[in-house]
Amino acid sequence: MAGVLVPEAYITYTSSVDGMNKEKKPMTNLSRSDYRTLVLAALGGALEFYDFIIFVFFAAVIAKLFFPPSMPDWLSQLQTFGIFAAGYLARPLGGIVMAHFGDLLGRKRMFMLSIFLMSVPTLAIGLLPTYTVIGIWAPLLLLALRVLQGAAIGGEVPGAWVFVSEHVPQRHAGFACGTLTAGLTGGILLGSLVATAINRMYSPVELLAEGWRVPFIIGGLFGLLSAWLRQWLHETPVFREMQARQELADELPLKTVIREHRPAVILTMLMTWLLSAAIVVMILMTPTLVQKLYAVPAAVALQANSIATLFLSAGCVVFGALADRYGAGRVLVAGCVMLGITSALFYQQMSVAPQNINGLYALCGFFVGVIGVVPSVAVKAFPPVVRFSGLSFSYNVAYAVFGGLTPVVVSMLLPLDRMAPAHYVVVLSGVGVMIGMYLWRRT
Repeated sequence: MAGVLVPEAYITYTSSVDGMNKEKKPMTNLSRSDYRTLVLAALGGALEFYDFIIFVFFAAVIAKLFFPPSMPDWLSQLQTFGIFAAGYLARPLGGIVMAHFGDLLGRKRMFMLSIFLMSVPTLAIGLLPTYTVIGIWAPLLLLALRVLQGAAIGGEVPGAWVFVSEHVPQRHAGFACGTLTAGLTGGILLGSLVATAINRMYSPVELLAEGWRVPFIIGGLFGLLSAWLRQWLHETPVFREMQARQELADELPLKTVIREHRPAVILTMLMTWLLSAAIVVMILMTPTLVQKLYAVPAAVALQANSIATLFLSAGCVVFGALADRYGAGRVLVAGCVMLGITSALFYQQMSVAPQNINGLYALCGFFVGVIGVVPSVAVKAFPPVVRFSGLSFSYNVAYAVFGGLTPVVVSMLLPLDRMAPAHYVVVLSGVGVMIGMYLWRRT
């Protein structure tokens, strides 16, 4: 932002075109401190995403334990997923509030608060009495804890992107944000692996008795450890300089974002739509869809999903690094073209050669990693003084809307088109190509 004194590695200038910020790229390399920051941030992000996602892997068990035994299975299952969805609905509010204080009080404080706010409810869920012990208070407390988790994840994701991007030299912002995104997606893989291990270690009776508590207690304890480790991180140089120069926002940061940075908000929301479509459809929904549509055994589908998620994490790092080298626009265009092609190829081949699911899903998962380009572009779209608020508002609102509507839209289209999941991703890949071309022309 004009008038803000920042270190040489963070020099920016503001362009009047669309309110976007173009940033010079000094020839500096990542230091040992930068790598330590990336590792701690990615590790904490993985554990926090694990805490948020582990709920869904034990939804069937939770449905039996936290609702009346006389309630039909379908109804208890529906209410359990409703509690899971409540976490998503809480994301925008939690993200906006935490971002507000992140722009005024500091990135590090909110970065530590978000993981603490996630870890405590996760640990509490693992210790929560069931319906047979405290009755109706069991699902109500579970709902309250889930809302706290949603508020935490709403602040964690954009806060982490801002934190690492303001720590590293700008010529490595894509790699840093891609690495952090890989950590977040790694949390999904960690949740899947832990759920698989717990189900193998415990019999169905033991799982209902106490086994289901183990992954929540583990997640809570490791999350608290990660919160403690984050105390060794330093406030970002960008925020320290703004604070020293007394250049912090003099009004509600979100008000400034909505009044002065609408193009950046729209751009970030569109990119979030692409991100949510790729993750929700190809990573979260596909294992169930291939079982239903192509009779792929559950064990095979879940194994392939773990492989795809691993390749997704690698893809986030690769595409983030490529964006630093060749420009985010070019990389987004190429990556989205391949995402559309591999998504269509995967679903087309499942109907004729399901035995190739591992290789096809891995290939597709890698190109889902093009989402690793999104955070660095979104971070640079807002000036530092309102960066946290702008990114958090745009990302969380868009993810709550598009992430929530995507499963509904795809499910409604399935009776009309068995390739609906792939076609949905292809359409959003087209949106990604247009965004990439726009960024390419600007640079």
